Amino acid sequence: MAAKRKKEGFEDHLAELESIVEELESGELSLDGSLARYEEGVKRLKKCYELLRGAEEKVKLLVLSLIH
Repeated sequence: MAAKRKKEGFEDHLAELESIVEELESGELSLDGSLARYEEGVKRLKKCYELLRGAEEKVKLLVLSLIH
């Protein structure tokens, strides 16, 4: 039986992004390693923005439901 994979939330993506930044700033990665981690960082950052936009939309809907 395959283990269920936990859906990553905003905090998970942000923590991984912070880890990637630390790795890149360390200067210990090869050029290829740096590029791979940078690419992963961009993906994580996009996901963070996506999750924030979703949360913002939910808040807007909640505020609108209070007004009407």
